[in-house]
Amino acid sequence: MATHKKTLVMGASTEPSRYAYKAINMLRRYGHPVVAIGKKADELDGIKIEKGQVQYDGVDTVTLYLNPMNQRQYYDYIIGLKPRRVIFNPGTENPEFYSLLKENGIAVETGCTLVMLSINQY
Repeated sequence: MATHKKTLVMGASTEPSRYAYKAINMLRRYGHPVVAIGKKADELDGIKIEKGQVQYDGVDTVTLYLNPMNQRQYYDYIIGLKPRRVIFNPGTENPEFYSLLKENGIAVETGCTLVMLSINQY
């Protein structure tokens, strides 16, 4: 049976056209617990979107919807959460951050969370 992986969506949005919005909904549909951080505090179908750096426990996966410049302020925060892996969705590729994550024993994956879920590779 598939394991449910607590996932932090970075760059969360309540705008239905955004991929982060679609990812939150699809992760939930597949049974993964979701926590979310966005530019502004909000709520999406019962999921609280936090603003800032909330200390979540037990995060397995961080999926990024932030461009590399906006990722910088979160490097230490994400490493500090000690996730098993970080997914860099299209447009978020960041070799500088890949190196930091790998140095800290965190797996780096480049791909689309939506595709990974739909082909059972999540």
